[in-house]
Amino acid sequence: MKRDVRILLLGEPKVGKTSLIMSLVGEEFPEEVPLRAEEITIPADVTPEKVPTHIVDYSESEQTDEVLKEEIVKANVVCVVYDVTKEETIDMIKNKWIPLVNGDAEKGHKVPIILVGNKSDLRSGSSMETILPIMNQFSEIETCVECSAKNLKNISELFYYAQKAVLHPTAPLYDPEDKQLKAPCVRALTRIFCVSDQDNDRILSDAELNIFQKSCFGNPLAPQALEDVKTVVWKNTSDGVQDNGLTLNGFLFLNTLFIQRGRHETTWTILRRFGYDDSLELLDDYLYPQLRVPAGCTTELNRLGHQFLHRLFDKYDEDKDSALSPTELRNLFCVFPYMPWGAEVYATVPTTEEGYISRHGYLCQWTLSAYLDIHRCLEYLGYLGYPILTEQESQITAVTVTQEKEVDKEKGQSQRSVFLCKVIGPRGTGKTAFLQAFVGRNIVTNGSSQSAFSLYTVNTVQVSNQEKYLILYEVDVETEFLKASDASCDVACLMYDTSDPQSFDYCASIYKQHYMESRVPCVLVASKADLPEAKQLHGTTPTEFCYKHRLPPPLPFSALAHDSNRNDIIYTKLAWAAMFPHLDGSDANGTPLWLKVALGAAVVTVLGFAVYRALARHK
Repeated sequence: MKRDVRILLLGEPKVGKTSLIMSLVGEEFPEEVPLRAEEITIPADVTPEKVPTHIVDYSESEQTDEVLKEEIVKANVVCVVYDVTKEETIDMIKNKWIPLVNGDAEKGHKVPIILVGNKSDLRSGSSMETILPIMNQFSEIETCVECSAKNLKNISELFYYAQKAVLHPTAPLYDPEDKQLKAPCVRALTRIFCVSDQDNDRILSDAELNIFQKSCFGNPLAPQALEDVKTVVWKNTSDGVQDNGLTLNGFLFLNTLFIQRGRHETTWTILRRFGYDDSLELLDDYLYPQLRVPAGCTTELNRLGHQFLHRLFDKYDEDKDSALSPTELRNLFCVFPYMPWGAEVYATVPTTEEGYISRHGYLCQWTLSAYLDIHRCLEYLGYLGYPILTEQESQITAVTVTQEKEVDKEKGQSQRSVFLCKVIGPRGTGKTAFLQAFVGRNIVTNGSSQSAFSLYTVNTVQVSNQEKYLILYEVDVETEFLKASDASCDVACLMYDTSDPQSFDYCASIYKQHYMESRVPCVLVASKADLPEAKQLHGTTPTEFCYKHRLPPPLPFSALAHDSNRNDIIYTKLAWAAMFPHLDGSDANGTPLWLKVALGAAVVTVLGFAVYRALARHK
């Protein structure tokens, strides 16, 4: 909404422009009227809309045409004043003043005009019969007010309507020629209807209407008023009321009726409550509330965020199978101007056997969004109506900014719920299979049925009886050198191919470049453990290398289905290492706790791995 209003008064000489301004300010008819009143500013606290208002007079005898054009450009609304007792001043409205104001303006960008019939005290009848054809001819005319500067009739109303024409403009909402809502207005109101339809039955029930009414106007409707509204809609539309509730068509009709009856402010109040600006675009302040994330901190969805997302899932899971089909997912995002989740989501999170997004997978994807791009996540929550439905000031109440990593290390444990693991290794190592196994898909035995590829997967793991989200990111390596930004993470997973003799050398190089002197915990994973093991062409064996650098021995990974339980241990160890970042091996006199746990698990795993190989040789 505009922060101030500039009103320009135009018209033929002697119609009373200056008298109108003087009567408004002095609250009495002036005995002496100057040729032109100086610009007047009315403070916000004495205007109905609480917005500063500037009133500008024009005098043909005192000002040039150039000055007039400049004032028209600066004006938010123009009041064209005529003398109700002189027909020639009415003729000049359409022949001179309206063409002068909007002659070169395009449709939809014209300055709103208020027609002002002054000196009504000198005429017994109304001039409206003469004015109506002009109003029908020019769509930018908002209304016509007959008034009298002498007896102060309708003076304050005149300036109220002028202010209203700026703050609650008709042009973005309604086409008076077609007598219907404009397309952007229909889109905005449709989103508002969908957000307010909390049970997704395509009808606003009495309860939903009252929640909507209270959210927008502060108070629910009285039962009789509610019935009266539905009766008006039912009498004027064939499908506006259904099952004693308001349909989308009924909701649109009701807003059309408000506008046709001059109650634009009602529709604007609704639109602005749901975040729209004067151009019917969602405000940046609404979609992107300011959230400061200091260096070393991350962002996670908190309890309020999860509660809202669960409600949203339940709303659109129409068949109640705890999964969102592609159709249900599109319906959930119907309030967006675009589809926020692409096909890659099906390769990123756990899905059902049918390939649908499960409730768990849905929360995983939201967790990933909040961690990687919190501003985009806040935008998504804004489109979905989080502030309105939760009665919160903004979307930032759905988010927690974590404390810095260094603080976690000092306290001995991370309180975070989400950790990022970079999976690094040469191409062909099996990183993609490792990521897909984390979300329960085996691309080795079953093949990849996904049409899209994702460098991320996200799932939950149990660490110390706590559920944590672990994000795996496959680092796409072109050369043996890795950028520092690609190495940054909560825990690094260095993966090599046991069947490729040159594979481990790359992991050793990456470790020495980026992790040997850092406090980022590292876990080595020996992939393709089901294949014959090759001697690695490095100065030391992988096990010796780990012992030398106080790392747990390499954990064997196989993409084969019967190794899935063993693989789960690896993901748990990755999350454990991230959760206890202070136990990074920096204490030369002792062995870190997470290292002891990993070593113990590795011994069991290696023994099992040896038995597995022995059995394989005898087959």
